[in-house]
Amino acid sequence: MKFRCEREILADALTTAGRAATSRTGTLPVLSGVRLDVADGELTVTGTDLELTIRLSVPVHSDQDGSAVVPARLVGDIVKALPAGAVEVSLGTDEMAISAGRSQFSVRPLSLSDYPAQAEPDAEPVTLAASEVSDALRQVVRAASTDDARAVLTGVLIAAEDDGLKMVATDSYRLAVRDLPQSSMLASGQKVLVPGRALAELQRILSDDDELVVRLGAREAVFEAGGTRLTTRLIEGEYPNYRNLLPSSYPNLLTVGRDALLEALRRVKILAQDSTPVRLTLGGDTLQLTAITQDVGNAHEEIDAGYDGAEMTVAFNPDYLASGIDAVEGDEVTLATMDPMKPAVLRGVGHDEYLYLLMPVRVP
Repeated sequence: MKFRCEREILADALTTAGRAATSRTGTLPVLSGVRLDVADGELTVTGTDLELTIRLSVPVHSDQDGSAVVPARLVGDIVKALPAGAVEVSLGTDEMAISAGRSQFSVRPLSLSDYPAQAEPDAEPVTLAASEVSDALRQVVRAASTDDARAVLTGVLIAAEDDGLKMVATDSYRLAVRDLPQSSMLASGQKVLVPGRALAELQRILSDDDELVVRLGAREAVFEAGGTRLTTRLIEGEYPNYRNLLPSSYPNLLTVGRDALLEALRRVKILAQDSTPVRLTLGGDTLQLTAITQDVGNAHEEIDAGYDGAEMTVAFNPDYLASGIDAVEGDEVTLATMDPMKPAVLRGVGHDEYLYLLMPVRVP
């Protein structure tokens, strides 16, 4: 194998595929690598940890076709560190040479025969607008759990509704729900549970001018966009009934400027150390934000707001609250509450397709 490729193109390909390569000890050593296949003037780079696979192809000037598996992080770091311009890669008997300008490196490859074979998807393809899916993923994936002890909550539920799709994620402290009307990738009544990690990677791959091709099988999902294919195993298990958390109405409603609230919260939460909650005092025509950390100090800020309901103080994890405000769209947001100990719902004014439900924190 011998080829030449522009450094930026090669570095991006290695970085993208390398995010699927495993860094965990105790697994097959070859899974810490990426597979390189050169054929017909094209380089295909593949990374996998058996749960998630990312594969993409880029054009190269090839002198000799071939295949190799190389350490993902090491080779990626080497290529990124090389001077700008063309990078030449050639595979010898027991090492791979990487050079650019006056820089030369050699790396010992991993076992090509041990690298797992990649099956071609056989499910029927469905094409969606990448921009809409990317926007939904940005809003929903943030609420998925990262705790593998509850594997079901690390996934994003994608369910077919009468008028489109619904995406749902929760880590039991917050819940994100996004409707995608007139979008379809599932049969009527069908639902799948896709790992949040895979969808976070998909979000990084998508660009607004791409078309997204989706293939949903019985055990895996395949997403293709812009020359990159992402394959992930689906999560098995029953997703919690999130609808029980959503009351039909809320008696108290705060309306406030989104940017003003986000900026005030970012300032106040400087003093919200060691898991200290931020308190929101609701009432009148202002919103008061307060953070008090014992033996450190306190912060207080007041911003203009509209409020209809009973006066109260409700407290939230500041990072979860900021994440929700960042996720909603529109110039203004609403915070709907029942009482200081019941879940509250954030929405963007005029953007009812998305909601972010947040559990409050008990404070003395």
